[in-house]
Amino acid sequence: MTTTRIHVRKDALERAELVHVEPMDLADGAVRLAIESFSVTANNVTYAVVGDGFKYWDFFPAPDPYGIVPMWGHARVVESNHPDIAVGERVYGYLPMGSSLDVVPGKVSASGFTDMSEHRQPMSPVYNQYSRLADDPEHDPAREAERMIFGPLFRTGFLIADFMKRENWFGAGQVLLTSASSKTAMALASVAKANSPAIRRVGLTSKGNVDFVRATGLYDDVVAYDELEQMEKRASVVVDFAGNASLLGRVHDHFSDALEYSCLVGATHKEARSTFGGGEAMTGPKPQLFFAPDHMIAFARDHGREEASRLVAEAWRTFLGEVAGTVEIDRREGLSAAREVWLEMVAGKVDPARGIVIEP
Repeated sequence: MTTTRIHVRKDALERAELVHVEPMDLADGAVRLAIESFSVTANNVTYAVVGDGFKYWDFFPAPDPYGIVPMWGHARVVESNHPDIAVGERVYGYLPMGSSLDVVPGKVSASGFTDMSEHRQPMSPVYNQYSRLADDPEHDPAREAERMIFGPLFRTGFLIADFMKRENWFGAGQVLLTSASSKTAMALASVAKANSPAIRRVGLTSKGNVDFVRATGLYDDVVAYDELEQMEKRASVVVDFAGNASLLGRVHDHFSDALEYSCLVGATHKEARSTFGGGEAMTGPKPQLFFAPDHMIAFARDHGREEASRLVAEAWRTFLGEVAGTVEIDRREGLSAAREVWLEMVAGKVDPARGIVIEP
């Protein structure tokens, strides 16, 4: 079957092309996945914005100067040269923005496997793991869309909340979350609400998203970016999901010595990507980058894999209940639709109240 993928120019994310290629014969021990669905979120824009520095472009190689943006989604085995993986079974995991993917399963268990393809081994193993849905405790057939839209982002938010709690929130009484309408910020707010109720959760967002963020019920207060300087100065930590150095600089300048810790997570503001994680020295603490895969490995090591999975699943169920109805699932068919959604997402034109699922 012909494989179709979307190639995005690494230095101009608004340039995306559909490319058709003839797949090679399936290698010994390999499995071919037909991609059934994936979500497109601001998190995928972050993958592209910081793609070179964190090797996100390396998971699914494309000819320079183009790359393939990773997505989270579901796929079905359509061809198998592996004795333990059957044609017809379904998996969930990291997928290219395209129609198919060849993987080389290793560390196979009833619940999943790891892609052992040579080119993927330098990257974090977290991204190389695939869940086998027939024996996956997190799988709910009725909530597959929510898992694609919220799942990976939820884990990041969960891990940030766990990290902050272990550090006693650095002595602060409130957490400021930029890009508060983002799925990861909502996840952090949800976990902090449950596990650190004494911490005041303040969502910072654009004026147009204030009503949506308030309606989630996850924040104690919601402040528009242009009202930031009117906020009371109190001991705070900031978690920056926007990746906008100018915005983060304003937070640092306003809170100054009251800012106890500054955490960099995402880069949803594409226009500020050149200054993500850098730029001029800011007032107050130096921003520290949070790389979720490293924390996931440490979390599993500290709690044991089974207990870590239980804790995440418990918080995930709580989060799903809190966000039920806040996001409308918007399903679109075909990779041409995926390309259009990608362009909208890069331009910041997607309503946060919509969760977009592509069915190639």
